[in-house]
Amino acid sequence: MSAVAARLERLPISGFHRKLLLIGGLGYMFDGLDSSSLAFLLPVVSKLWHLTSAESGLVASSTYIGYFFGAFLSGVLADVIGRRRIMMSALAIYCAASLASAAANDWHTFFALRIVAGFGSGAETVVIAPFLAEFVPRRYRGIFCGALVGFMSFGYLGSSILGFTVVRNFDDGWRYLAVATSLPVVMLLWWRRTLPESPRWLESRGRRGEANHIVSDIEAWFASRGIALTPVASLVAIPASAPATVNTGALHNVLTLWSPRLARTTAVSWLMWFSVAFAYYSFFSWIPSLLLKEGLTMTKSFGYSIAIYGAQIPGYFSAAWLNERIGRKGVVASYMLLGGVAAITLAFSHTGIQIMAAGIALSFFMNGAFAGVYAYTPEVFPTTVRATGTGSSSSFGRIGSVSAPILVGLVYPTLGFPGVFAMTTTVLLIGACVVFFLGIETRNRSLEDIEVDSADAALEVRGTLNSTEMRG
Repeated sequence: MSAVAARLERLPISGFHRKLLLIGGLGYMFDGLDSSSLAFLLPVVSKLWHLTSAESGLVASSTYIGYFFGAFLSGVLADVIGRRRIMMSALAIYCAASLASAAANDWHTFFALRIVAGFGSGAETVVIAPFLAEFVPRRYRGIFCGALVGFMSFGYLGSSILGFTVVRNFDDGWRYLAVATSLPVVMLLWWRRTLPESPRWLESRGRRGEANHIVSDIEAWFASRGIALTPVASLVAIPASAPATVNTGALHNVLTLWSPRLARTTAVSWLMWFSVAFAYYSFFSWIPSLLLKEGLTMTKSFGYSIAIYGAQIPGYFSAAWLNERIGRKGVVASYMLLGGVAAITLAFSHTGIQIMAAGIALSFFMNGAFAGVYAYTPEVFPTTVRATGTGSSSSFGRIGSVSAPILVGLVYPTLGFPGVFAMTTTVLLIGACVVFFLGIETRNRSLEDIEVDSADAALEVRGTLNSTEMRG
């Protein structure tokens, strides 16, 4: 472990970390507000501009299209030019596009601006967790990152309230909601003054002087408040003349993800994101419509929507707490499996109380799984490609979110409820098994220790393959 990492690991959890939690959490909260607000904007703008089903579908996909490209590109660039710069630039793009969309007077303009807003939102949110995780000691990192993404649930709940109180009751209510999603622009001023670049990233790029300066400022913050720090243990001596780390480019970083050293880690991460996103959007994109076709009109009521969105909050934060108790792998696998059980229960529910209870359980477990996913993903990739790995995994997950509603639409007419939920639950089961049996354990381990373990695992696999070939 380097001196910079050791100094960060010995810091006690404090107001410094809680400020980082609030900074990143607000970013996730507005992401949740933005991504879920389209569900309330779409019916209004479809009627306003007399959209066909195909045009409405395009508008509905706009945020996801932008998110796909934004998440991948920002992840790659954050490893090259810095986490802080990308995070702030992405937020500015998102806010500007969201505000401009409120003034759109035709669906083509609205569609284009929503893509740009989705690009900024995806670019920002995919960097937050890997960026801030690099400041947090190993014994708190799981609960920190889980709680970080838990703020997204407040955004979803807020959009449901604004959708039913503002959008439905004002002629230009949809424009007011679009303006509300642009409000985080005020956070840029705060971030610019208070948010430092990641010392771990700076060190990985050979900028040790800057990294040490930032860590010294953090330690001075503790000293000014009378918080005594334990002596730094087991420091790795770094010669003053040590050569700087080679500044690799974006293409090299992308190719590194599929190098023998990281191929297994990348495959597990991509499959994890795909299965969770596929299942989530299978359930929540189609369940209201499918149940409505069965005559269960309760799914359109205000109380049902609030209850479903509200269940996200304990789902996220319970998983965040369990991240440090049973590990990220355990959280992701168990919450995915329990989400599948809840979905099957919902499929065979027929009374209002049954539907409500199963829907709440489904929201609880599926969103809790994301709290494990967001905490786990940044940990399994080395610092030099941490954002690239997280961004590419998130983008691959978007393929699942886009394909899920399409496949459900194809399966339902022929196989009905059993076919839809069997397909989706199977995807969840596969994803849970991949993570649990093939993933690396990260609980209570430093990022540097995990990186070494990942390399050792790759060497072990290669050695096994070589031995098999020799015997052949």
